[in-house]
Amino acid sequence: MGGRSIQDPKEVESYFDKIMDVLSDGIYISDSSGMTLRVNSMYEKLTGLKREEMEGKLVTDLKNQGKYDVILNPDIVKTGEPKTAVQITKLGRKVILNGYPVFDKEGKVAIVVTFVRDVTVLSQLKVQIASQQELIDKLHRGVQHLSKKTSPLIINCEKMLALLKMLDNIAKTDATVLLLGETGVGKDLLARRIHENSQRCNCAFFKVDCTTIPANLIESELFGYEPGAFSGASTKGKPGLVEMAANGTLFLDEIGELPYPMQGKLLRVLQDQEIMRLGSTRAKKVDVRFIAATSRNLEEAVRLGTFRIDLFYRLRVAVVDIPPLRERRKDIPYLVKYFLEKYNNKYKRKIVFSTGVEEMFQTYKWPGNVREMENLIQSLVVTRDKEILVEADLPQNMLEQEENNSTIFRPLAVNLGNRSLEEIMNDIEKELLRKAIEVHGAISEVAKIFKVDRTTIFRKLKKHSLS
Repeated sequence: MGGRSIQDPKEVESYFDKIMDVLSDGIYISDSSGMTLRVNSMYEKLTGLKREEMEGKLVTDLKNQGKYDVILNPDIVKTGEPKTAVQITKLGRKVILNGYPVFDKEGKVAIVVTFVRDVTVLSQLKVQIASQQELIDKLHRGVQHLSKKTSPLIINCEKMLALLKMLDNIAKTDATVLLLGETGVGKDLLARRIHENSQRCNCAFFKVDCTTIPANLIESELFGYEPGAFSGASTKGKPGLVEMAANGTLFLDEIGELPYPMQGKLLRVLQDQEIMRLGSTRAKKVDVRFIAATSRNLEEAVRLGTFRIDLFYRLRVAVVDIPPLRERRKDIPYLVKYFLEKYNNKYKRKIVFSTGVEEMFQTYKWPGNVREMENLIQSLVVTRDKEILVEADLPQNMLEQEENNSTIFRPLAVNLGNRSLEEIMNDIEKELLRKAIEVHGAISEVAKIFKVDRTTIFRKLKKHSLS
């Protein structure tokens, strides 16, 4: 529909108030004497003041009446320079004032135009942005891409060597893998080994920690989203981690913590090898190998209704049960040596462990497994200021557990037969030592139980031909 052309400049002036009212900022116009000339409707909305309360009145009088707490006009008229200030309105809003001088033909300030913007909304947006950034940072902490340099697997016990052989056989297939084991046993290292020994080794490997990704982000991050799928979504859309891991491996750590609604979506991906981006109506084929891991009892979670039974059975294709560190004690001295060398090199230290410390490491139960050991050794290297560490340098919880594990060995029955007291006592001593070594293994621990020095235990073991 056509419009009428305005030729007369004076006619433009007749639209002045309407032009003011379509502006998104509040506008306050005053003259060099401080008289209020015009305010627009946005200014009324921001401040709660009506134009009839202000127009035709001095800014100084309005301030004295408590209409507002800050004025810019006098300073701008005096200096001829723009000025900015923050003002609290009667509505409790925080607004920012940007005042500018308008000069007459003689170069004197004739009018002051003040733009008023609501910084309360800006502050709220800042908080929202900070909150979103925190969620994104948390997401990034939960998603890792496989680096070229990974930690080595330190393994010497027969049980773990057999497990590695099984893993290498599994790696050659595309089967979904479920890694079970306590926290800290090294499930992520084993997942990486599967990938590195698979035909997908030259493609992407992503690790997703399901405990760290916020529930409101996990769907869009796993499956991606279409342009405009939700407020704040990229106008170009975004692929999810499943798509980004195309032809490679996606490792879902602590899958037992995956929100229940997401379990159904993951099941469909596992079954059909298809994903659907958030906001899309079209499925997309993907080729991804899935490895899942958990320290939870998934069978119990199924019974409690927190984990889908169909997903549970879909994951149980190649199940690997990783033993805790206390069941693979032959690995302990090798792990201790590796972590001690690693952190001595990192922190330029020359820490060594006494024989007593090494023996306590061997008998300790390690409830946090390999991760606990690594963190403990790092802590000892960083915090101790001497080169040779003894038992007293270990944390109190380790010392208390060792004391609680101490066992007093007594013979349940003695076969006297036709033997001398010396022969009977020798047999009792041999049996006590045999049982003590069997349970504790460490010479220092056995010496502590029987309240003698280590040399005495060595001598008696040799006497009774015990190793």
